Amino acid sequence: MDVLSIDFGTSSTVGVLSAFGRGPRAIEVDGSVTMSSAVFVHDDGLLIVGQDAERQARLDPSRFEPNPKRRIDEGTLDLGGVKVEVTDAFAAVLRRIGEEAGRQLGRPPAQTRISHPAGWGGTRQDVVRTAAAKAGLGDVRLIPEPVAAAAHYASAGHHHSGPIGVYDLGAGTFDCAVVGVTRQGFVVLAEDGLPDLGSLDIDQALLVHIGRSVSHADPAQWQRLLRPQSTADRRLRRALLQDVRDAKESLSRHPQTHVPMPEPFGDVLVSRDELEALVRPSLLRSAELLGATIRRAGLTPAQLAGVHLVGGPSRMPLLATLLARQLGVVPTTQDQPETAVAFGLHHVPLGNAADLTVPAFAPVRPPVPPPRPQAWQQQQQQQPARPAPPPPRRKRKPWFLALVLLVVAAVVATVVVLVSRAGAAQAAPDCTSTAHRDRAGFTPCLRSLAGSVPDRSTCREDDHTAQLLGLQATVMCEFAGGIVGYYQGVTVDEFEVNVHLVSLESAVGRGTWDGGGLHGHYVASAGKKSSMLIFGVDGQRVVASYVPDQPSHLDELVAGFTRAVKPS
Repeated sequence: MDVLSIDFGTSSTVGVLSAFGRGPRAIEVDGSVTMSSAVFVHDDGLLIVGQDAERQARLDPSRFEPNPKRRIDEGTLDLGGVKVEVTDAFAAVLRRIGEEAGRQLGRPPAQTRISHPAGWGGTRQDVVRTAAAKAGLGDVRLIPEPVAAAAHYASAGHHHSGPIGVYDLGAGTFDCAVVGVTRQGFVVLAEDGLPDLGSLDIDQALLVHIGRSVSHADPAQWQRLLRPQSTADRRLRRALLQDVRDAKESLSRHPQTHVPMPEPFGDVLVSRDELEALVRPSLLRSAELLGATIRRAGLTPAQLAGVHLVGGPSRMPLLATLLARQLGVVPTTQDQPETAVAFGLHHVPLGNAADLTVPAFAPVRPPVPPPRPQAWQQQQQQQPARPAPPPPRRKRKPWFLALVLLVVAAVVATVVVLVSRAGAAQAAPDCTSTAHRDRAGFTPCLRSLAGSVPDRSTCREDDHTAQLLGLQATVMCEFAGGIVGYYQGVTVDEFEVNVHLVSLESAVGRGTWDGGGLHGHYVASAGKKSSMLIFGVDGQRVVASYVPDQPSHLDELVAGFTRAVKPS
């Protein structure tokens, strides 16, 4: 059977065709196996895609949409005053691939397989189905991207036994998943992602970095580049973004490169070290999310058959290094990670009509195992039962009771003084020194902010993260309710900027907290994919980040912080 597989991506789309009894091969469109997903609309409503759209954008950028997939929830696009349905924009991209496949076959393909992020629900999948129908594609099957990626690596001989971890860094989003293997095929055991991390976000970070060094030459012109008002401004901005993108890709191969700039700005030399410093916090956040996803699947990284990188940005040397250090597993990638999903679509077994598990590809979340008792809990369980209380003794004489009362009063007074002194010391922790660390790596400053968390958690020193982020000390604690990281040498505001906490798809809350003789403020971000709360001590450079096991609503996130994390 002829099968057309389409990996419909944010910035590029890849088609793979299997026909005439031969294995799958990539379809070249516009002379490349990766076709631009961009669309351009003419006055009469005609949509063109790929390189044709890129060329027309030079004439009128307002009619151009480079990343239609990122706007799937908008329903309608306004391109230069022309209203375009999102399904029509998607259909134009899919139709271009389908037409090329039909030209090579001499007939339409019998079946079409289209990838989608594992986190897309029924509403978004219906948009893709509608677009495929408008494009004239028949017998359409939708398959989650991590399932396709896992199938590709399994078919290439990388998979022997055990589940597969997939790290997919695309243009618009980051997705990760753990894919298990059944007799019928592949199934998603756990998945997650970050809607605010992709190669487009990396491009934007590099653009802002370049702006810091050149914008002083003509601040007004730089603002016109950032927020174009005229056709000429849009042309300059589009050319600049392309040069920034090319520079980012060049830095994956070379230690430094120049970015050509429009007048009146001079060309800028950027280095790989500069780019890695910009993206390291975000990539570290993605690596931590993959680790949490593996744990949510009830596994450890060592139990995986492999961790595989998908997407063009996975070529960044820093990414493989971060994942190896974070997970203890060396990830695998191929020469063309952009095509992994498209080729993998062909190898996914679809089962039969009676088998709804694999064809439906519904993400399967295994039951969360009960948390293992921590050392302090095991000690309590192993303590022998207390002996029965002795029989009541005869009454003491009054003078003896008076003496006992005096001793108790003295002890209480001593305890009050000690507690007061401890509270005063805790209220002003020394956050300028890293001396006197305990076995878990806590400095006195970090220990004051941690409160009782270390007593019921597994905590470890994380000097690698501290070095990456330029901090004095870092300790990570994992307990039944989530993960808490403690960082010395940074404020809440600085940390919030570095981790890109606030995104367009998250609810944000801010407030103050008191506990353990300390006072500070927090910022919380709760979304469908991830939740995080950052809190710190006012006037001190010490911060903690709380990530619950499961994404939660904003009020639940704050309540969990108050109940289980806030020092008391």
